[in-house]
Amino acid sequence: MPRSVARAGHGHASHTGALDALVEGERALVPGVWRDTELLLWKPPTAWFSINAFFTAAGLRNWYVNFEHPARRTDDGFDTFDLAVDLVIDPDLTTLTWKDEDEYAHVRRLGIVTDAEHRCVELARSQALALIEDRAGPFAQADRWSAWRWDPVWAVPGLS
Repeated sequence: MPRSVARAGHGHASHTGALDALVEGERALVPGVWRDTELLLWKPPTAWFSINAFFTAAGLRNWYVNFEHPARRTDDGFDTFDLAVDLVIDPDLTTLTWKDEDEYAHVRRLGIVTDAEHRCVELARSQALALIEDRAGPFAQADRWSAWRWDPVWAVPGLS
């Protein structure tokens, strides 16, 4: 769970405003509820990305590669930091769409993503694309994962 999240409404303009606020040190935790999808997340400990599978009642909606700092263990759980750019992948792995390239350019201009971090993101982009192309990692059994469903008898995880 993030320790701080910049929020400024919805839409591209508000995302840009939230990023500007982040540079100014304006951060606030806000309550939120996950809805509309179920999520499976694969996060190698040192990777600069996570691979997410979003499910609706109809099945796998899409795969999603979120570029982010490697996870860091804290007393409260894990911390990471979203790096704005993402890759959306159709369930059959045939169509890939880069998302939020403009926001990524903005965080680069603002200095939120440093040159060193940018090099890590570029390497992570290559690694993620190779996983997809090679059908490796969670993509090795993409068809099997597509059939996954949350079992309602499973207890909802909580923080302790």
